[in-house]
Amino acid sequence: MSIDIGEITIPDLPLFFTMFLIIYLIAYFIVFRKWKRQIRPEASSCLISIFHGTPAVFLASRAVFSSSSNTFSSANTAAQNNVLDFSVAYFLTDLLHYIVFYRSDVLFIGHHLATLFVFLTCRFLVFHGACAILGLLILAEVTSACQNAWTLAGARKNDPESRIAVKVYDLLSPPFYAYYSIVRGVLGPLFFGKMVAFYAGGGANGVIPNWLWISWAIVVGTAISVSILWIWNLWIELFRERKAKLRQDKKIS
Repeated sequence: MSIDIGEITIPDLPLFFTMFLIIYLIAYFIVFRKWKRQIRPEASSCLISIFHGTPAVFLASRAVFSSSSNTFSSANTAAQNNVLDFSVAYFLTDLLHYIVFYRSDVLFIGHHLATLFVFLTCRFLVFHGACAILGLLILAEVTSACQNAWTLAGARKNDPESRIAVKVYDLLSPPFYAYYSIVRGVLGPLFFGKMVAFYAGGGANGVIPNWLWISWAIVVGTAISVSILWIWNLWIELFRERKAKLRQDKKIS
């Protein structure tokens, strides 16, 4: 997707970064301009996530399955590198968003930095392992569309001017939680275990150093653990709210 201007070739990464930055600015200053100032940054972040998440799933799936060699130690193909550039650009843009608006949110800033470490080392340091990284990306982003809709509704559920947001939030919560739990709580750990077993068995000897795949494993394992803890707490909160509502309804009746 590089653009040639005369004798100058503009690489994919700066192009993708510019694209996501423009989308974010359009979201902040135009799409969500009537929203409360406190929630406009979060809504703008959701919009660039929408433009990244689902496209990344399709692009990564195509890049992995169209390759003649798709083991966890295979050399990266041009298509796979393109998807890595696409995701690096998104995470850089969203990292900038957190640094500007939520610099105290150490958890998300750390998550983005760790994710960028994995993508960048795969893309520019060892040039191998994209099948493993993109497989994880697919599992991470396949819930993105639903999660962003849920997040946008949640951002406005306390806004008296948007009554529909509460209904959408309540409607989406149970199916989103269930979907997320299956992907992040079951499929993610299974894929992660398969990846670690492959690398620990010496499947990438000579192409991916031990220190690097171990670093990847620590980052991914931590991210999966945090995701499971996050969704677990959401389930607890949901059941508490439903239980409290039932008690209130019984008192009224």
